[in-house]
Amino acid sequence: MKIAMIGTGYVGLVSGVCFSDFGHDVVCVDKDPGKLARLKAGEVPIFEPGLDDLMARNVAAGRLSFTDDLAAAVDGAEAVFIAVGTPTRRGDGHADLTYVMAAAESIAHALTGYTVVVTKSTVPVGTNRQVGDVIRAVRPDAEFDVASNPEFLREGAAIDDFMRPDRIVVGVENDRAAEVMQAIYRPLYLRDFPILSTDLESAEMIKYAANAFLATKITFINEIAALCERTGADIKAVSKGMGSDGRIGSKFLHAGPGYGGSCFPKDTRALARIGQDNAVPMQLTETVIKVNDEIKRRMVDKVFDLCGGSVNGKTIAVLGVTFKPNTDDMREAPSLTIVPALVGNGANVRVVDPQGEREGAALLPGVTWHDDVYDATGGADAVVLLTEWNEFRALDLQRMADAMARPAMADLRNIYSEPVAQQAGFTAYVSVGRRDGDAA
Repeated sequence: MKIAMIGTGYVGLVSGVCFSDFGHDVVCVDKDPGKLARLKAGEVPIFEPGLDDLMARNVAAGRLSFTDDLAAAVDGAEAVFIAVGTPTRRGDGHADLTYVMAAAESIAHALTGYTVVVTKSTVPVGTNRQVGDVIRAVRPDAEFDVASNPEFLREGAAIDDFMRPDRIVVGVENDRAAEVMQAIYRPLYLRDFPILSTDLESAEMIKYAANAFLATKITFINEIAALCERTGADIKAVSKGMGSDGRIGSKFLHAGPGYGGSCFPKDTRALARIGQDNAVPMQLTETVIKVNDEIKRRMVDKVFDLCGGSVNGKTIAVLGVTFKPNTDDMREAPSLTIVPALVGNGANVRVVDPQGEREGAALLPGVTWHDDVYDATGGADAVVLLTEWNEFRALDLQRMADAMARPAMADLRNIYSEPVAQQAGFTAYVSVGRRDGDAA
């Protein structure tokens, strides 16, 4: 099949590359000349493990190409995917659909035959019908259907998620569109991965509901962690006990500094706004947003307490600033709350992150970037473990402590434990949701 993918951001590029690996002929469209030049040169503009090799293989096979010519890409395509950004609109929390509707209008001008126009971007309920209205207004003669196909990709594990999904959600209005979508996903259908066919509105809602629920699990366990610290309970034992219940499950029950990233913050705010617009307030989701912000600020207090109440004039090494490991994504990362608070209160902040500097250099002014953990922690008054990269899971803590001016650690991902840190020479150690002496 011939597929056009409009947008080469995270979702568009991963989806386009994976569709080409299914054997489809995929043309990815983007207006950014710099990004296009990099893609055509074989350079992946985002960090996603395995994506560079998969892209190179399918380009070499002639199944994957990149262009700024939308009309040529859409001409003869059986499906056109809209995978442009839907950022939070400033001031009201709505998802900004400017790029989606602009793409729909451009697609309308370029349609040459029956095409399924598929929205891959995360959009509020009712957007796909608006996309159809835009296309019909421009091209009343166009023969097309609209489909909703939300993505469920985890950054850092996106290829595996695409190739081995829990489910594929497809919102369609008729059998003809459903047959096209089934043909696109045929390699997964043949391997018995479930394809859930719904109406347009249900497909749109599934995406928001799923992300809001996962954000709620993260926020719930972080709130329980705060209570554990006051009562003497151990959040790791609590999480394990909860997660062993099959009705709850163990995923997304790891205490830490709050959720971030490209999806949860944006989608929870959008869902809250959708609820307000429809006079059905999403009170749980609104509370999750509020509590998550408070959790990030509570992490700042932990670091201040570790440093005796003030960070002014002190050197602090921060290990990890991306919102999660195995990505270069800094969007809504806890570090964007924690690090500026340290810098703003007079700390000399040194940052180590395997992939974070490309985006973080502009987002975290006033810090110095280091490639080596031991270089960054040498002479420091405290070290803050903020993102659980594998590189930070087996550190030589004794070497680190010996070289620090004051060996103190804020382990905000519960990677180590106080007994382990003390044995290595750390004189102060704080974590999240554990009493003093709890084992890792």
